[in-house]
Amino acid sequence: MSKSKISNSINIKNKRAKFEYHILDTFVSGIQLGGTEIKSIRNGKASILEAFCVVERNEVFIRNMHIAEYSNASFYQHKPKADRKLLLNRKEIQKIQKGLETKGYTVVPLRLFINDKGLAKLEIALAKGKKLYDKRQDLKEKDDKRSMDRVKKDYRV
Repeated sequence: MSKSKISNSINIKNKRAKFEYHILDTFVSGIQLGGTEIKSIRNGKASILEAFCVVERNEVFIRNMHIAEYSNASFYQHKPKADRKLLLNRKEIQKIQKGLETKGYTVVPLRLFINDKGLAKLEIALAKGKKLYDKRQDLKEKDDKRSMDRVKKDYRV
């Protein structure tokens, strides 16, 4: 298996983020990781479902991202839920900081992937929480689309 096939197969998504939040702006950032952390991510043993981002001292960190311990490691293991630094440029960090100052805005991870060069990248989004009626509307639209697709499929046959 070539290196590019391995990198394209790792694509861990946060499916609840688009349901829970209105996505306003997206950023792709690198992650500062240790040796056993990247190996666990390449094995697909990571979760960003409960993760969120914070800005401290003009640096962005991701909290609650779970990276399972690497099974083949010796005595050195990483902490599964440790804070990890995100690698963004100054303009992106300032944009995120301004967004977080607004009430109701947060930064959520959308997907964790390995790029073509074999580096772990995290797609994050500046988002605003949805109200209950917005979520109901999304579910209604999803059901309508599903029924329309079903009708189209029956019509073709």
